[in-house]
Amino acid sequence: MRKESKSFQAETKELLNLMIHSIYTHKEIFLRELISNSSDAIDKIKFKSLTNIDILGEEKDFKINIFGDKEKKIITVQDNGIGMTYEEVLENIGTIAKSGSKAFSEEMKGNGKVAEVDIIGQFGVGFYSAFMIAERIILETRSAYSESGVRWTSTGDGSYEIEEIEKIERGTKIILEIRDVEEDLEFTEENKLKSLVKKYSDYVRYPIFIGEDVINSTKPIWKEKKSELTEEKYNEFYKTNFHDWENPSHHMHINVQGNLEYTALLYIPGKTPYDFYTKDFKRGLQLYTKNVFIMDKCEELIPEYFSFIKGLVDCDTLSLNISREILQKNTELSSISKHLEKKIISELEKIQKDERDKYIQIWDSFGRNIKFGIQDMFGMNKEKLQNLLIFKSSKEDKYVSLKEYVERMAPEQKEIYYVAGEDIEVLKYHPKMQALKNKNIEVLFLTDKIDEFSLKTLEKFEEKTFKSINDSDFENHDSEEDKEKQKEIEVENKELLEKIQNILVEKVKEIKINPNLGESAVAISSKGQVSLEMEKTLSEMPGNEGVKAEKVLELNPNHPIFKKLQNSNNEDELKNLVDILFNQGMLIEGFQIKNPVDFINKINSFIK
Repeated sequence: MRKESKSFQAETKELLNLMIHSIYTHKEIFLRELISNSSDAIDKIKFKSLTNIDILGEEKDFKINIFGDKEKKIITVQDNGIGMTYEEVLENIGTIAKSGSKAFSEEMKGNGKVAEVDIIGQFGVGFYSAFMIAERIILETRSAYSESGVRWTSTGDGSYEIEEIEKIERGTKIILEIRDVEEDLEFTEENKLKSLVKKYSDYVRYPIFIGEDVINSTKPIWKEKKSELTEEKYNEFYKTNFHDWENPSHHMHINVQGNLEYTALLYIPGKTPYDFYTKDFKRGLQLYTKNVFIMDKCEELIPEYFSFIKGLVDCDTLSLNISREILQKNTELSSISKHLEKKIISELEKIQKDERDKYIQIWDSFGRNIKFGIQDMFGMNKEKLQNLLIFKSSKEDKYVSLKEYVERMAPEQKEIYYVAGEDIEVLKYHPKMQALKNKNIEVLFLTDKIDEFSLKTLEKFEEKTFKSINDSDFENHDSEEDKEKQKEIEVENKELLEKIQNILVEKVKEIKINPNLGESAVAISSKGQVSLEMEKTLSEMPGNEGVKAEKVLELNPNHPIFKKLQNSNNEDELKNLVDILFNQGMLIEGFQIKNPVDFINKINSFIK
């Protein structure tokens, strides 16, 4: 029987220490690595048995066993895979970064064979992660092609011992002698081992036993046929794996074949997570490769404007680095992300069309995120997301998409009209709304502070630009006769308008006549790029307090108060009345007036 002591062939003690202490970020992944190695070993013998059934002997039921003993400070991981010969142990375990799994895959390709088996291990380093918690590792193995077994022992100091032994069972057993440190000894506890199997290796294809119990699911739900999955099963998986009490609004089960191959199972939550709009919220999808859990929050898989979507992606061809935790190159990941983005957008558009109530529920919870996506990166993604936008409108008081709005526009209407404010009920009674309603002209209600910013970023939709009815140059589809009449009123009252302009010289840019204000005596509109609503929103942000809209005071010539303005011969009385009208207009638009007591006193004086 051979027995010898050796040093690691490829690297020094310092390199081994570097791998143990630097490559992995969490100690607990040691179990994932050992289970993946065991799964690889079973994959290999299963494939070999396709052409040589006798290789299996009496052990035809593949399995992985895990044992923990806190008193003895030991964890054991055992499989009945293909095992290793003395020479293979020297080559694969004695040489850091030498991978038998990778060599096996290359051998199959070299022989012109397509192995219908997924080899998880690709680097041969994961085995050494066990040294993060073990002061000594004992590996005992017997190859399916050997009569005798091999024992390999090391303390991770850069050297190891290897010897031939008597071993009856085919496969590999790894014994970890755990350091006498409480946080490491916790891994010997059965409940801890079970939780790690469920977290990282739940979908390894072979049963994993802890005691008499099979811990893993063996076949992931996302690899099952869609036709065999019920809504209840999808929902239960979501609630269990993503820690939600409520069923999701919607799920997407995506299988992609071809140049890009992956499986994804995505969910839209039923309600907004409590921390969704906080800095603590982290977006990202779970990442698996060959059913093995790699990462919990992979941000690269999902754009920020879809951060509300939960789920996972499983890609068998993903390129990982030696720790299996960080992606070595992100070209595959980037391709998956772009493909997923298109799928999500297409699915949301379909829900908007076919299941409107469901879409409204999703929009009410997460629509703001999509609107942020339109504004982000100077509108780089606006064309992708524009069809997802919906707003309440003056027509039937229901949500409408931009496409639906454009389809029912009157032929002579060239712009998409909107009005911005904080409350739909207030906007319905906006001074300019009655005249538009009488002419059957639809107006979008923008009640979110970011709505107008989104439309400004969008600029136009299907060649239709956006127009606020609060813009000073908004035209109300008046007849030529009405327009001429308005001009006449402005000419007749030119001196009065100049007086009012002088009174409000620091507050408004212009005074104009507008006969389309319904029952209101006055309205405030704006000129330029900064709207009234934008001023309110920006003023709440530090450093933007000085950003102001250029305001225009619009007077209703059909209102009795306009007659009072025309007939006022008292300069102080005129000033007070103009100030009241200006503040009325500001209140209508949701602004706070600077001196409410003075405003009330002036009103009272007129009432008296």
